[in-house]
Amino acid sequence: MSVSIFDSFLTTPDMIAVFDDAAIVQAMLRFEQALAQAQSVQGMLAPEAARAIAGACDARLYDIPAIVAAGRRAGSLAIPLVKELTGAVAQRDSEAATRVHWGSTSQDVIDTAMVLATRDALQLLDDGLHDLCGHLLQLTEQHVATPMLARTLMQPAQVSSFGFKAAGWLAPLVRARSRLRECAARALQLQLGGAVGTLAVMGEQGDAVAALVAADLGLKLADAAWHTQRDEWVRLGLEVAVLTGSLGKIATDVSLMAQGEIAELAEPSGNGRGGSSAMPHKRNPVSAMIALAAATRTPQHGAALLASMGQQHERGLGNWQAELAEWPGLFLSAHGALQALNDAFAGLQVDRARMQRNIDALQGLVFAEAAAAWLAAGIGRPAAHHLLEKLSVEAVASGRHLRDLLAEALPDIRVGTQAASPAAMAAAPAATLSDTGPAGSPHVPLDPAALAALFDPSTAAAPARRLAQQQLHRLRADIAALNATPCHHRTAT
Repeated sequence: MSVSIFDSFLTTPDMIAVFDDAAIVQAMLRFEQALAQAQSVQGMLAPEAARAIAGACDARLYDIPAIVAAGRRAGSLAIPLVKELTGAVAQRDSEAATRVHWGSTSQDVIDTAMVLATRDALQLLDDGLHDLCGHLLQLTEQHVATPMLARTLMQPAQVSSFGFKAAGWLAPLVRARSRLRECAARALQLQLGGAVGTLAVMGEQGDAVAALVAADLGLKLADAAWHTQRDEWVRLGLEVAVLTGSLGKIATDVSLMAQGEIAELAEPSGNGRGGSSAMPHKRNPVSAMIALAAATRTPQHGAALLASMGQQHERGLGNWQAELAEWPGLFLSAHGALQALNDAFAGLQVDRARMQRNIDALQGLVFAEAAAAWLAAGIGRPAAHHLLEKLSVEAVASGRHLRDLLAEALPDIRVGTQAASPAAMAAAPAATLSDTGPAGSPHVPLDPAALAALFDPSTAAAPARRLAQQQLHRLRADIAALNATPCHHRTAT
């Protein structure tokens, strides 16, 4: 497959090779060989004719650029290829040449070739997901209890754990690996219907021939030709698009956490990786960049597949051809993103100390919700929220820690049977706050000893740690099941 220099930057040589012109032509010839062999078994042509056709089904025998150019004029790559194949067979067996491509049509050979190529592409994705899931599983296990800032709307929110975040990256990839296999089991099917999908030329032998071809190629036997019924095929492509979106999410987080002002993560360095042509100090997250660029291009490919589904009658005019052109791009982007992130996570550097410093730098503000919840048990939620809001403003203005401000206010906060209203708290100084319960209600001071735990990052990260451990149990089981089940994407020989 010929790709631009910038396309190749965002994918891998392995995936380019899967959809290379020579690979697609060879897959088309593999279909023709299987078709001839099946028809020979059914007595539709002599065994020696099938051997003559098989002997000519080698892409190295043909001028592929010339065939591609002729295909543009003919409106189908299959037309000049079948013409060249017929000529090559005629040199071996003139009678066999009359039976080349017998009973099939251009879309049969091209769709089946794309199915064979896609099977190889899916194997590359499955292998890449195997590796990336392994990296992320290890990362989650190592950092299940590592406190870090969780951020919402691009702002610090609460304390979570890095393991919980990594588990959130991992889970969609495990689901994607499983769903790609499920979709592939339905979509990797033989296309063989003849001119209008009825196998009319082969008559009553058509079904038997189709079964033999499917078995030879290691593909599912379709219930019927799917020339313009593209649901299963498009669904597979969209799963690849969703996978790439999930990879983009990971890349986004990594790139943000690798910013110099955050510096919680760093991609591997050395050998010129991530450098700058102008600034020697730069350490650019190039893996995240590649994955983000690949993910940015993917929605257009997915949308084009959906747009191409409204194909006319029994054979599409323009929309099938558009689908063919868009299809490889999904896999090129997905594998490029996968490989980039595998490179990053194989040597990702995690700075636990910086994660802690980033928490500490916020003067305890990220613990405000926990402190308000604790106070709410004594003075009610509205009053507690109001007080912590007031103290947070004071912490920012004064540069003091929220914990210290709350500790100073704590001795004079008394608890009764009803909670203070926000209005009452606004009217009273912090040192004289009290409940507005009925006369004679008990007043119990809040426990200062509990205050320290509210501002302890490890304590704050405990809920995230617990949830991450629960996820780990499920994810380990799912990954083990996937790894234990052979992936049936391998090309049949």
